[in-house]
Amino acid sequence: MDNVLTNKAGSQLPRSLEKYEADNYSFKTKFLAFIGAHEFYSPELWKAAFTELVATALIVFTLTTTIISCLDSHAVEPKLLVQLAVFIIAFLFLMVTIPLSGGHTSPAFTFIAALRGLVTLARAAIYVLAQCVGSIIGFIILKNVMDHKTMQNHSLGGCTIDGNGETSALSPEIALTLEFVCTCLVLFLGVTLGFDKKRCKELDITMVCVVLAGSMALAVFVSITVTGRAGYAGVGLNPARCLAPALLQGGRLWDGHWVFWFGPFFACIVYYCFSLNLPN
Repeated sequence: MDNVLTNKAGSQLPRSLEKYEADNYSFKTKFLAFIGAHEFYSPELWKAAFTELVATALIVFTLTTTIISCLDSHAVEPKLLVQLAVFIIAFLFLMVTIPLSGGHTSPAFTFIAALRGLVTLARAAIYVLAQCVGSIIGFIILKNVMDHKTMQNHSLGGCTIDGNGETSALSPEIALTLEFVCTCLVLFLGVTLGFDKKRCKELDITMVCVVLAGSMALAVFVSITVTGRAGYAGVGLNPARCLAPALLQGGRLWDGHWVFWFGPFFACIVYYCFSLNLPN
C-alpha cells in the first residue's frame, strides 16, 4: 500500500514540475518576443544605434553652437536666424540618417515609433541609450571648445526655464504646456507624414525631410517668441539634448528639468491615441 502511494506521488511531482517549467518557458518566450529581444543579436541594430549616437552628438554640437552664434549676433531679429538654423541643420541630418537608422536622434521620436509599432521595445531602449550617450559626448566637446564666458551666459546651451532674475523666469506649468503643444505640433505635422508609407513614396524623402525640419523650426520659433522671456531657452523637443548639459553643467539647468521629459512623452501618448482615429 505504501509503495502504491509513493509511486502515485512520485508520478505527480514530475508532471507538476514539467507543467510549471513549460508555463514559465512559455511566458519567458512570449515576453522576449514581445520586446523584440532577438534584435539584440542583430548587427544591424548596433550599427543603427551607433548611427544614432554619432548623429545625436553631431547635431547637438552643431545646433547648439549655431543657435548661440545667432543669439549673440547683432542681427535685428536673431530669433528668425535661430528658426532658419534649426530648419537647415535638421533637414541635413534627417536626409542622412533616415535611411540609416530612421533619423530619430531624440527619445521622444523613438518613443512614438515604439508606440506605433515601428520599432521594437528592445531597439527603442538601445536607441534612447545611444541618443543620451551621444548627447553627452556632443556637449563634452562643446564644453571644451566654448569660451567660458559664453558658456556661463548661455548655460552651455542647455534647456532652461528660469533666467538670472525673477522677471525672466518661466513657470514650470507654462514651460510644460509649451513643451506639450510644440511636441504635438511636430508630431502632427511631421511625424504623421513620416509614418505614412504611401505619402512618403509619393513625396520622396526630400520633401518628407523638408516637412519634418520645417515643423521643428516652427515649434522652436513659436516657443521662443510667444513668452518674451529671456530666461527661457525655448522648447526642447529632445530630452537627451536637455539631459547632457544638465549633467555636465548642473545648477539651474536642473530647475524644471522634468518638464523636458514629461512634456514630449505625454505629447507622444496623446498623439498616439489621436492617431488611432485618423482616416487611413
